Amino acid sequence: MTIPTRSLGTTGPQVSALGLGCMGMSAMYGEADRTESIATVHAALEAGVTLLDTGDFYAMGHNEMLVGEALRTAPAARREQALTSVKFGALRGPDGGWSGHDGRPTAVKNFAAYSLQRLGVDHIDVYRIARVDPDVPIEETVGAIAELVEQGYVRHIGLSEVGADTIRRAAATAPIVDVQLEYALITRGIEDRILPTTRELGIAVTAYGVLSRGLISGHFAADRQLAASDYRAYSPRFQGDNLQHNLGLVEQLRKIAEQKGVSVAQLAIAWVLSRGEDIVPLIGARTPERLAEALGALDVVLDAADLTAIEEAVPADSAVGERYPAAAMADLDSER
Repeated sequence: MTIPTRSLGTTGPQVSALGLGCMGMSAMYGEADRTESIATVHAALEAGVTLLDTGDFYAMGHNEMLVGEALRTAPAARREQALTSVKFGALRGPDGGWSGHDGRPTAVKNFAAYSLQRLGVDHIDVYRIARVDPDVPIEETVGAIAELVEQGYVRHIGLSEVGADTIRRAAATAPIVDVQLEYALITRGIEDRILPTTRELGIAVTAYGVLSRGLISGHFAADRQLAASDYRAYSPRFQGDNLQHNLGLVEQLRKIAEQKGVSVAQLAIAWVLSRGEDIVPLIGARTPERLAEALGALDVVLDAADLTAIEEAVPADSAVGERYPAAAMADLDSER
C-alpha cells in the first residue's frame, strides 16, 4: 500500500494522510504492552505513516520516551521520515491528577527542553499547547513557540482544542500549520465555525478521536469491563443508557460497512478522510493488527450515495453524552 500525503496547511510539511496517535500506548485506555506498542510504531513507519503524535503529559513523559525508543530502534530511513507532533502544557501531580495548563513563555521553553531530551531528537516538527492557559494570552504562548522556531528547536506551530477567535489571534502572531481537534461521525462541532476559519486561513486540521475512543470502532461491546485507569470508565458517552444508544448508532453503521465489505472502523475513518484534503485523521492503534485495519480505510471509496447513507444512519448530534466529563469540558477554550 502506498499511503497518500496531505499538507499541514499552506505553510506546513507534507505528511501521510493518516497519522498515528500514540497516547493510548501509555495511558488513558487501560494497560498497554510496551513491546507491542513499539512494534506498532515500527509497522506504521514501515507502511509509510510519517506523523507521530504524542504529548509530554501522557503518563508523565512515558509516551515521549516510548516514541523516542521506537524512533531510535527503527531503520534509519524510516526514522528520518518521521515527523513528531507534541502537545505540552498540561500540569499533573504525582498521583496522576490534573491541575490546569501553563502557557507562560518560560514554561513553554522548559517543556520543550524536556520533550527534546525524552524523544531523543534535536527538533520537534509541530509543537502546540494542549489547552489554552486562561491566564496567558495565546499571543504570548505562540510567540514563545515562534522563538523556538527561530532557534531551530521547533519547525512548525500548531494549536489544540481552540475556537475560531483564538485561531485568528494565534495566526496573526505567527504562522500556524494545523489545529488538533476531535472530529468524528458523532463529534462534528467543528463544522460550524472552526473548520470554515481554518480553511479561510489555510490551516490544516489533525483530527483525533476519529473512532470516538473506540466507541464507533465496531469492536466495543456493551458488557466490556473497563479498568479504573481507563478514561472510558468515566466518559459520559460510555455510561449506561448513553452507551446503549450510541452502540445502536454503531449497529446502523455496521449495516453499511457490511454492504461495502469493510469494517466499521474503516468506514468511520474513511468518512473523516472524505471531509477534505486539509484534514489528517490520527488513528489510535495500539497493535499492528488494529493499525492494519485502520490503514485499510485508505482503500475505501465513498461515493455520494454512501455518504448520504452514512449521515442518515448517524446524523450530526445523534450521539448522547458529552465527549468529556464536566470538569474536562470546563477546561476547554471557552469558544469550544
